[in-house]
Amino acid sequence: MTQPPHDEPTAAGPEELREQVEQTRRELGDTVEALADKTDVKARAAEKASQAKEQASVQAAEVTGQVRAKAAEAAHVVQEKLPDPVEAKAAAAAHQAKATAGQAQRMWHDQAPEPVRNSRTPLIAAGAALAVACLVLRRKKRK
Repeated sequence: MTQPPHDEPTAAGPEELREQVEQTRRELGDTVEALADKTDVKARAAEKASQAKEQASVQAAEVTGQVRAKAAEAAHVVQEKLPDPVEAKAAAAAHQAKATAGQAQRMWHDQAPEPVRNSRTPLIAAGAALAVACLVLRRKKRK
């Protein structure tokens, strides 16, 4: 038989020996379970990926909040420094664009054939793109 370690007392009786054996089995089971967890590479990789995903989402939320705050601050600064005539021209251009869009919609409804009107989403998108292109070209000509 093997000698017991010097720091553990020997069992006084069979019942105490059974308790020591049971305790040793539990400790050995815990150790084996811990080792199995350490060697489960797939589970550890999934856990690390989950942690990285969580950190990334937290950082993304922080950055998004910061960007929104900076954008609002920049918009406020620009609005404060924007000369009144430019602001008035921008408002007039926006109003004119809305009016033109409304007029185009009415014209579309009145003059477009029924089959064409039923598939209007792509055509509206094309019209909006055309309107934006016209505004951009008009703006470039003014400069």
